[in-house]
Amino acid sequence: MAEVVCLCNEVLDVELREYLDTHPVDSIEELREQASICNKCMQCQDLVEGEIYLARVRRQRAAGQF
Repeated sequence: MAEVVCLCNEVLDVELREYLDTHPVDSIEELREQASICNKCMQCQDLVEGEIYLARVRRQRAAGQF
């Protein structure tokens, strides 16, 4: 079941993972610049940074780098 990651923008964890898997984002700052997923409320920063890290690991594994 999907969980809300960002309460301000009602972003679901599944939506965030899908976005991160298709867009190479390396930091929460890049995410703010590229998408309207984050508006700097900082409430979800730890969760979002964790998802960004996991997406980076998934991309590296898919590329055979890990």
